[in-house]
Amino acid sequence: MSKPLIHAVAVAAACFATLPAQAQQKVDFVLNWVPGGDHAPYYYAKKLGWYAKEGIDLQLEPGKGSALATQRVGAGATPIGLADMAGVLVAKGKGADTVAVFNVYANSPQGMYWLKSSGIKGVKDFAGKKIGNPAADGARVMWPALAKANGLDPKSVTWVNIDANGKLAALKAKSIDVTTSFFNIHHIFQRELGDDMGFLAWRDAGLNPYGNSVIVNAEFLKNNKPLVDKFVKVTQRAFAACVKEPNPCVQALVDANGALKFDNELDNWKLVEQLMSDKFSREVALGVHDDKRMGADYDLVKEYIGIDKPFDVKTVYTNEFLDKSIKMTK
Repeated sequence: MSKPLIHAVAVAAACFATLPAQAQQKVDFVLNWVPGGDHAPYYYAKKLGWYAKEGIDLQLEPGKGSALATQRVGAGATPIGLADMAGVLVAKGKGADTVAVFNVYANSPQGMYWLKSSGIKGVKDFAGKKIGNPAADGARVMWPALAKANGLDPKSVTWVNIDANGKLAALKAKSIDVTTSFFNIHHIFQRELGDDMGFLAWRDAGLNPYGNSVIVNAEFLKNNKPLVDKFVKVTQRAFAACVKEPNPCVQALVDANGALKFDNELDNWKLVEQLMSDKFSREVALGVHDDKRMGADYDLVKEYIGIDKPFDVKTVYTNEFLDKSIKMTK
């Protein structure tokens, strides 16, 4: 081989080596809240390069509540987000154009916490009390439904704006009477409040709508179906992998968010697994939104909260990107 040809081959090889294996499209994904055990699968798949392999440069952004995540995705400010599904239905009636593509919480994660020593025994005792949580928290959106389902005037309570990290301190200091929290950090409330912890899971109080779901801006979905398809399938595979082997997933989360503690987030994840499991996630597909359940959730929101502009509930979710061979373990 001549020297010029050898040089040409070497240059071509060097140029090829510098090319990315696949062009990467940056995709912003706003979480419902700050990173925690329930977000481990996204960080795990990102760490292992699963998204990158599909041409997705996923940027995970901490959130400040489901309501805010829904607003941002609905307005197109962020293409993908994680939000409470009941709140998504309310927002859809107000014009937020989003489509849910993957369900995480088949069971509602919402819970109410109080001190037994306060004399509170249940929802009906909340009248006249102060409930503290972040202003954009999804529980505020759904509160009228829980209250009415239990014979309480939703307006009989006072909402107090409190940062998520300040809930327990405020409850202990008795500056609020009740707070809300997701079940996946139930163990923290138990540890901090002990035998004085009062608790009610919404799913045990006649209210069990779908919880957090991955939502996509409708226009973005229309223009990027192949990308959304890859994103959903990677995410679905990641959640299945984390159910099978949680430790590496939680470690990936902790590695990406140095302030987190492994043992705490592992406990968080184990509670998340309970929320993920229902008949449809076990028998149809992990991440599925069942048509009848979604219809019931729409009716619940319409009756107890109200939908400004009615719509066909099937326009707000799709199961088309799910791999039906991937199911929640029984």
